[in-house]
Amino acid sequence: MRIAYLLLDPGIGVFGTKGASVHVQEVIRTFRSLGHEVTVFCTRTDTEVPADLADLDVVRLDLPAGLDRGSREVELLRVSDALADLVATQHPETELVYERYSLFSTAGARISDRLDVPLLLEVNAPLIDEQRTHRGLVHDDHAAAATAVSFGRARRLVCVSDAVADWVHREHPGLPDVTVVPNGVDTDRIVPGQGGDGPVRIGFVGTLKPWHGTDRLLSACAGLRGPFALDIVGHGPEAETLAELAADLGLGDRVTFHGALAPAEVPARLRAFDIAAAPYPSGPNYFSPLKVYEYMAAGLPTVASAVGALPDLIDGTGLLVPPDDTGALTAALQTLLDDPALRTRMGDTARAQAVANHSWARRVRDILDPVLQETA
Repeated sequence: MRIAYLLLDPGIGVFGTKGASVHVQEVIRTFRSLGHEVTVFCTRTDTEVPADLADLDVVRLDLPAGLDRGSREVELLRVSDALADLVATQHPETELVYERYSLFSTAGARISDRLDVPLLLEVNAPLIDEQRTHRGLVHDDHAAAATAVSFGRARRLVCVSDAVADWVHREHPGLPDVTVVPNGVDTDRIVPGQGGDGPVRIGFVGTLKPWHGTDRLLSACAGLRGPFALDIVGHGPEAETLAELAADLGLGDRVTFHGALAPAEVPARLRAFDIAAAPYPSGPNYFSPLKVYEYMAAGLPTVASAVGALPDLIDGTGLLVPPDDTGALTAALQTLLDDPALRTRMGDTARAQAVANHSWARRVRDILDPVLQETA
């Protein structure tokens, strides 16, 4: 099947390093592995192109630089219209439109109408609420109208978590096909390591933003006893503040900030960890935690906050702690630090669950199969 993959969100590069970019790459990679032909239409690419996606057909529609927020939103409306015209006129062979939900885009809906092909809409977050809260939204009515059009025209809405699906049902009741398909992991690309003889390595992978709780992880590690090292992989607006916090806590050379790594470099870093952390703070949590699936595939026991989807996911594969309870986080890390047999047992369980239940091949089949059966 010839698939047009649409990504109009200017905050996500197809070949970027953050979790959203990894998600984009994994879905596209799996489409191709299942025999589908994919053309990507986007507003941002970035530069970390994986070798196996170097031949990917990517069409980029650039946004002008230096726009204020309101002008940028208007420009996204224009780009959405231009993209719909481009695909409908120059790619009439398209058989399926797969769009990652982006504010101000009706491109997928318009292409679906003009070419009479199905639209699958992937919904990763309640974007309107998120934009209002964290970044600001000037043309609120236009964003809401575009969302309503896209949601109403989609053959299927694929939500990454129950919380996102609940938001969709609440804001747009009556949609015929809203399904939950969580994130997954490539269990061939990410495999367990062999362990080492040095200090026990605690690892975190993710964008350094407040909702990942990395500050609490540093505070928790300051209370640990015995030899350990902490690896923080990722970059973000809190990077400098976190480095200062580590110094203030006296963690010294026990902490290494690796910065953002290309997705191809992450598996090797995961293999160096002994324990993984997902210390999300309390509050609304609608994520499907990509990092935790990768931790599991790497055979790592995970210490995670009991929020969102994590209590169901961390089942014999790690330890759950109350969000915002730094003492409990320290205690859970100390338990795994002191018990290598427990680490091994939980890590083996995590790897087995990742292979059996959470592969990207399984996820993409869950997304595509109902539509493929309808069009067969």
